[in-house]
Amino acid sequence: MSDQVLLHGMEFEGSHGVSEAERAEPQLIELDVEIEADLRPAGTSDDLARTIDYSAVFEICRARVEEHTYRLLEALGEAVAADLLARFEKVERVVVTVRKPGVPLEGVVEYAGVRLERARA
Repeated sequence: MSDQVLLHGMEFEGSHGVSEAERAEPQLIELDVEIEADLRPAGTSDDLARTIDYSAVFEICRARVEEHTYRLLEALGEAVAADLLARFEKVERVVVTVRKPGVPLEGVVEYAGVRLERARA
């Protein structure tokens, strides 16, 4: 499948991190989502009901970041991927990238992140 719905550069604030100090105050979390699905039905019909609704994808991501707390970015990414596969039957594969720009390391780093790829079983 080569059709994809893409949402890149989503930004949310969430309380995630291994230490209590990291979770004490909300921090910037960035997400990218790539969803593989057959988009021909939507392309030929111009019907929102026949595609993956971007606003619903955005809301799933927002809810996971802002309404839950995770110690690991891996757990956050896994939850987003599972939610997307559960919500949209059309999804064949999803790639979720989670970035945390404010990661507390003793040195200069633009961000820490994970990229997870999950497919429908």
